[in-house]
Amino acid sequence: MIDQLKTDFDKMITNLKLSNKNLEIKKKNLSQFSKNGFPNKRIEDWKFSDLNQIISSNIKDLNFYNNSSSEKVDKAAFLSKFDHNKIIFVNGLISNIDLSYEDETKVSLSRNLDFNEDHNETNPLVSLNNAFLSSYIGITVKEGYSFKCPLIIYNITNSALKSTALNIRTDIVLEKNSNLKLITLFNDGSENNFINIIQNFDISQDAILKSYKIDHKKNSNIKYFYNNINLEKNSISENFIFSTGSKFIKNEVNCNLNDQFSSAFINGIINLTNSQHHEIKTNINHLAENTKSYQLIKSVLNDNSKGVYQGKIFVDKKAQKTNGYQLSKALLLSENTEFDGKPELEIYADDVKCSHGSTSGNLDENSIFYLMSRGLSNQQSKELLINGFLMDAVEKITDLEIKNLIKDMMGIIQ
Repeated sequence: MIDQLKTDFDKMITNLKLSNKNLEIKKKNLSQFSKNGFPNKRIEDWKFSDLNQIISSNIKDLNFYNNSSSEKVDKAAFLSKFDHNKIIFVNGLISNIDLSYEDETKVSLSRNLDFNEDHNETNPLVSLNNAFLSSYIGITVKEGYSFKCPLIIYNITNSALKSTALNIRTDIVLEKNSNLKLITLFNDGSENNFINIIQNFDISQDAILKSYKIDHKKNSNIKYFYNNINLEKNSISENFIFSTGSKFIKNEVNCNLNDQFSSAFINGIINLTNSQHHEIKTNINHLAENTKSYQLIKSVLNDNSKGVYQGKIFVDKKAQKTNGYQLSKALLLSENTEFDGKPELEIYADDVKCSHGSTSGNLDENSIFYLMSRGLSNQQSKELLINGFLMDAVEKITDLEIKNLIKDMMGIIQ
């Protein structure tokens, strides 16, 4: 792998015009990733999902340099249920940006890959992203402005992409009293690739971010999706994860509540069949007093699938009057499924209200029998109970259009 890394890195820097400082940053991150490689079970945060083994057993001869070209996409790939702005990535490269529903003077964009600051991380996948970043978009929503329509970031791949690592990054800044609804949507037509996406959010005072991540189309790609969220005074971050499509995906959310009265909400669904393996990992860091967090993750596992939820609430000694809640529940529909849960509390303040929990079990046979006695088939009864189980998380979505979109993708009659 090391030889392939160096060869692909040389190809990349030959084709990019980079400053000397940016080149040194990339070399430093390449060295860090080369030293550590893909995470494995020796790393505590990856004890349930050995990415090194997953990639080696599913992708042969992985290439780290993406030399494909962006292409136009058929309109059928886009959502038509409601008006929205678009940022379109095709095979990891920006194909189109359309913010036609917004006031262009209130939104600024950047596509500059030549960073002069060092985004150094101990996370090896962030280092890989920094070293091989192929596409970047920076978005700033100006003070007092609210997006009129949602922004959908389409991550589209097609059959031209194979055995390739894509590294994409998005930085979003919400200035004071601004508002953004963001959907990150995967539409995979490719197979056996590694897709590594980093999103950074800086949410200023009184700003609101509603972010929804949707991976719903069955595919054999391996994905890592890292979100870093910084919240300032009286700001809100609402996050929803719909995880059902990829062979493997790990959604990791690190959220810092930096000032008082900031709030973070993370709700999600893992719904798997066959031999899929999905993980959601969250770190909620309460770093100031009077902050609030709420997390609810529901998992439905069938066949030989594996679901993982690791969730940690950290409360700093300064963070008095913290209110933190975390709960994960899993339904195991086959004796060959596996669910691993690791809820954690680390609290250094004494005036707090925090709780966590994790449960797993089967469908209630008495409930199935009751529904069948009312005229439903065995399969219909199970589907009704499963949908009812998952709807707890869906109902936490505060935007009606996006809530209905998720219900439609789940096949729930509205």
